[in-house]
Amino acid sequence: MPHRKLTVCLMNDSFPPAIDGVANAVVNYARIIDRRLGKTIVAAPDYPNVEDNYPFPVVRYRSIDTTRIVGYRAGYPFSVRTVAALADAKPDIIHSHCPAMSTAMARVLREQIDVPMVFTYHTKFDIELSRTGLVERVQKGALRLLVDNVAACDEVWVVSRGAGENLRGLGYQGEYTVMENGVDFPKGRVPEEAARALREELALPMDIPVYLFVGRMMWYKGIRLMMDALARLKQEGRDFRMVMVGDGLERKEMEDYVKQLELTDRVLFAGTVLDRERLRAFYCMADLFLFPSTFDTNGIVVREAAACGLGSVLIKDSCAAEDLTDGENALMIEENADSLHALLERTGFDRPALRALGQRAMDQLYLSWEDAVERAYERYGVVLENYKRGLSHRSMEWSDEVYNLMSDFCRGIKYVRGVGGAIYQKIHR
Repeated sequence: MPHRKLTVCLMNDSFPPAIDGVANAVVNYARIIDRRLGKTIVAAPDYPNVEDNYPFPVVRYRSIDTTRIVGYRAGYPFSVRTVAALADAKPDIIHSHCPAMSTAMARVLREQIDVPMVFTYHTKFDIELSRTGLVERVQKGALRLLVDNVAACDEVWVVSRGAGENLRGLGYQGEYTVMENGVDFPKGRVPEEAARALREELALPMDIPVYLFVGRMMWYKGIRLMMDALARLKQEGRDFRMVMVGDGLERKEMEDYVKQLELTDRVLFAGTVLDRERLRAFYCMADLFLFPSTFDTNGIVVREAAACGLGSVLIKDSCAAEDLTDGENALMIEENADSLHALLERTGFDRPALRALGQRAMDQLYLSWEDAVERAYERYGVVLENYKRGLSHRSMEWSDEVYNLMSDFCRGIKYVRGVGGAIYQKIHR
């Protein structure tokens, strides 16, 4: 643990009112550091009529509306006023959670105040970028910008080894440190009457298994193979319910697909659940968590499920399955509907066995945000010491290409939002 309290500047393009795993991570870093360890200041893109009622300061800066494309607004990284406000807070260390705009601003800030910069890689950015509708040249340019930004950091963290190897696959050649995310749920189930009440509210029968998914409604999270497997179960006369919690750009397509498969009597779209205690009740009333995603690099939702005594079905060798054991604290499948169907047919209706699986997941996988952030805070001390000793191997130069790519990226965003909007919609139908 550092000998003195540190002021940490946290930066990310995704921050409330945007809702995703990375936004959740930044909020918890800020909340826990500010409450227990030191001070924080957060820099995030502006939103219309946003109100920040946090115990820590949030500096908002000019942004571009990219919510239809990536789910959150992209910030403008060269805001002089914002950099000045952040510099006035005198941070000891800068921690960016977005490899593009936020890390570009972090680099500008570092040049002004001469402190080290840490970056955490949360998301397979190449997959996220491929779905934006931007032309290929801009996508390739954005990936070069990403690698340039990451190489400029004093230390690089990843949320899993799989995330680190994905980053290497994009061209990053430096070292990385695995720094896992935690969960903000307490360890343990909600009272049984609360779980039962939620089942009654959702009209879910008490005597059949309920499967659960929590996350953004995007096809790349394995939703199609999940629905195909469930359709086969129904055709075989199996009774179950599938509850989908969350929202996203492709939810309407998914609802249409459920109708096409004649699963509307089995699958319930519950929408976004913002209340964390209510979300705990969703996990606790379910029998099995289905998360067949190869996109997610860490899968905070898998840890949330484990915190509530709910076991997960995961794709074998995916990042979400990293360090988990098939049959012990999770269930593994191949990335296809046949494999999921076979697993559910074999074990998905044995509710006592599923409850035992969930208990083992709780006992073995739980990691609180308090413990995760405390470990990160201890590492800040190492980063600071290395920085003072001149041991950082970061790239110091801003390439001219970075500025050109920034310009291309902004023009591409405007195209997708404007003239290209119709093309984007056609691609994603």
